[in-house]
Amino acid sequence: MTWTYEQSGVSIEGGNAWVERIKTIVGTTESPDVVSSIGGFAGLYRAPRGGLLAACCDGVGTKLEIANAAGIMRGLGQDLVAMNVNDLVTCGARPLFFLDYLACGHLDTTRLSPVIEGVVEACRDCGAVLLGGETAEMPGVYPAEGFDLAGFAVGYVDEDDLIDGSTVTEGDLLLGLPSSGLHSNGFSLVRKVLLESGLNLAMPFGTGILADHLLEPTRLYVRQALAAVETGKVKAMAHITGGGLEENVTRVLGKHRPSVNWDSWTRPAVYGFLAPHVEEKEMRHVFNVGVGFVFVIAPEDLDRVQQTFETLGERPFLVGEVLP
Repeated sequence: MTWTYEQSGVSIEGGNAWVERIKTIVGTTESPDVVSSIGGFAGLYRAPRGGLLAACCDGVGTKLEIANAAGIMRGLGQDLVAMNVNDLVTCGARPLFFLDYLACGHLDTTRLSPVIEGVVEACRDCGAVLLGGETAEMPGVYPAEGFDLAGFAVGYVDEDDLIDGSTVTEGDLLLGLPSSGLHSNGFSLVRKVLLESGLNLAMPFGTGILADHLLEPTRLYVRQALAAVETGKVKAMAHITGGGLEENVTRVLGKHRPSVNWDSWTRPAVYGFLAPHVEEKEMRHVFNVGVGFVFVIAPEDLDRVQQTFETLGERPFLVGEVLP
C-alpha cells in the first residue's frame, strides 16, 4: 500500500486555502510601507531611512518528533534557522538577526541545549546573530518530553537590488542546488510510513542507520544565494519546501510556469526508503526530491552563475526551464 500526505493528516491544498484566508484578514492591517507580505517567501517592509526590511517565520514541523524518538537533537537548530533564512534570501535580503521560540512540557536543559547550540552555529554560518528568543515551559499543554520550535528571521535589501521575478521571461533556465535530504518538510507522511510499515529508526540504511538519513539537517543556502545575486544575473530564487519543486518555483515566475526535467539530478538515498510507500506524483508534490534551492537565470548567463557556485564548492544542475 502507498500513502499520501492527506492520509497522514496534512493537506497541502487546505494549507494553501488557509493562506488565502489569512490574506483577507491581514489585509485590514496593511500600511503604505508594506511592499509585500502574506504569500511570498518573505514579507517586505520599507525601512524608515530607505531600503527594505525582509521578515519571515517558520518551524521544523513533525521532524522534531523523529529527532526526539531517536535522541538526535542538534540538527534541529540548523533546521530551524535554515527554514527561515533560506526563505528570507530569496528576495536578495541579507539576514541580520534571528529569534527563536521553544515551548516544552519540561525544560530538560541537557536534552534541549544542543538545539540552541545548533541555532547559534547556523546563524554564524549565514552571517546573522541570535538576537533573542523565548523558552516557555508549558506542562499540561505538552507532555514531559514534548516540545515545539519556531523561528523568526529579519534581513535587509536595498530596494533597487530586490529580486522579485519581474524580469523572468520564457526560455529562462532553472538552475538547482542539491538538498541534503528531506530537509524539514513532509515528516507527517514519513512518520505514517514508519508506523504502518513496521520499520524503525535504528534499522541499517546506507552507510548508517535510517534515523541519520531522515534527520540530516536542512542545508543553508544564504552564502550561495548572495554570491549569485552579486553577479547581477539572478532573476528569481525559490526555496523548495512544502508543496514540492513545481509549486514553489511557480511562486516566483509571475505569469509563467516551470517545465521540470525530473531525471536531471540524482536524488539522495533517503528517497529510496520512501519510494516503495509513496507514489511518485505524491513524492513530487510533498518533498524537494533532491533540489533544495532554485535560481532563475537567462541562458546566456548560465556559465557565469555556475562558475560562481563552483568557487563555493557547489555542483549546480539544470532543473528545467520557464514556459509561457
